[in-house]
Amino acid sequence: MLGRNKKYMAHLVDLDKIDWLILDELQKDGRITNIDLAQRVGISAPPCLRRVRRLEAMGVIQSYHARINTAAVGWSLTVFVLVGLDSQKESVLKEFEAQMAQLPEVRECHMVRGGVDFLIRFIAKDAEDENRLTHELTNNPHVARVQTLQIIRTSLQREGVPLESNAE
Repeated sequence: MLGRNKKYMAHLVDLDKIDWLILDELQKDGRITNIDLAQRVGISAPPCLRRVRRLEAMGVIQSYHARINTAAVGWSLTVFVLVGLDSQKESVLKEFEAQMAQLPEVRECHMVRGGVDFLIRFIAKDAEDENRLTHELTNNPHVARVQTLQIIRTSLQREGVPLESNAE
């Protein structure tokens, strides 16, 4: 399967072994200096920087950010919400997506297949905040059903994608 995925990715973007190594290192540490990155992937600093800039320009590297402990800054609840709409017309879907984009607590909004229309992840400060946000969701005139799933514990949360095998 990995070979097929690698072949498929080759059609999407033109990446060589060094590019894959750069991506892997940046996923592990987005604050690494260019000099350290170049040493880890086995090239000098100037071509390393050119490669990183190229990966950014191609859209392979989309952003750099800090991962913040939500509970430590007052967002103690994470909630997944399954949302069913009364219509799948494109205008209704776009309206709902626009509404979700206006709520800063909504961290992810995915249109899904299989019984519901959207999977939303939002964060809340407390139960009252969660209720307010759920009410915001249900206020959309096209929302037919909502099921909330509050996270009790997160045992695994990985960022990025597995890349080590692509560098071979």
